[in-house]
Amino acid sequence: MLRQSSRSRTVLTGAAVLALAASLAACGSSGGGKGDSAKAAGTPGATGSSATGGSPGAGGGGTPAPTTAEPAAATGKVLMPTGPAATLSKARDTSAGPIMVTTVTGAKSGVSGKVWVWLPPEYNDPKFAKTGFPVLTLFAGGQSNGYNTWTDNQLPIQEENEQLVKAGKSHPFIMIMPVQNFNSDEHNALDCSDIPGQPKMGTWMSQDLPDFVRANFRTVKGRDGWGVMGASTGGFCSAKLALQHPDVYKAAVPIDGYYVPDSGLWKGHDAERQANNPDVLVAQGKADVKMLVTAGGANPYETKLVKGWVAKAAPPVSLEYYEQPGGKHLTSDFKKMIPDTLQWLTKNLAGPEAD
Repeated sequence: MLRQSSRSRTVLTGAAVLALAASLAACGSSGGGKGDSAKAAGTPGATGSSATGGSPGAGGGGTPAPTTAEPAAATGKVLMPTGPAATLSKARDTSAGPIMVTTVTGAKSGVSGKVWVWLPPEYNDPKFAKTGFPVLTLFAGGQSNGYNTWTDNQLPIQEENEQLVKAGKSHPFIMIMPVQNFNSDEHNALDCSDIPGQPKMGTWMSQDLPDFVRANFRTVKGRDGWGVMGASTGGFCSAKLALQHPDVYKAAVPIDGYYVPDSGLWKGHDAERQANNPDVLVAQGKADVKMLVTAGGANPYETKLVKGWVAKAAPPVSLEYYEQPGGKHLTSDFKKMIPDTLQWLTKNLAGPEAD
């Protein structure tokens, strides 16, 4: 199986120039592996529904905590925040604005874990005060125990998104970046699933995190503005969750992933393991989702594995395969693909909407 050896990877290189969503264009955009060491993971087993963290930094560094607003009318395109509002603290600054962090405790899963959030500059622009934004959830490579590699400056997806928005090539995405495990043992990972006897990570990711996002941020109503992406282990997670929950996600980009759950925690639970197996799910013909599936061209084992999985897809699943020329299973090659994957997601997801 493939495990990321040095962080999460990037996205496609090539020509894929896309127009920004009509609604945003009408308003104008603002002018303006293994993971590393953030070891403060959330702990499983907490109850209730909340999101907690430190207060945002004073001065120009922090992003204001989102405020509760009345829900949009049933016929509208925008879902306004329903509350309660989370407290977000600043994790680090980027040239495209701060990445914030909080702890999300899921009412449905009982899981409590760290989640990083990045809001595009347009989100806090008064011109977009009544605009809902598409959401992209990003899953890390490696065990992601207390960290998420998409928050690391080796994978500058936030800066790339801002530049592409200014060029009219990408939607401005709300980015949600959760942890995936509560220990560093990759042989006994949670596989982004509800493994019997373990924290219900699949429920936390597919239900509690979308609930957290809808409670705190202005989003596009329905699934059309929701996508998932991840590299290596995160590729497994993004493919699996999209296939299991097409009511939540419309599109996914598994980058150089593997497609069979292999955690030792599945021992004695083969039926449940198969229910969380992308190799099975992709052939069932039950999920109306679109995916861009990538492999590194310099890795024959990886290309064979990924091509074999793509060949199993049954409609309405729609897969596009991309082989990165000379690509290896490395963060530096994942990074090269970021611009094209953002443009692919822009083509396949709804953009910002205003009622």
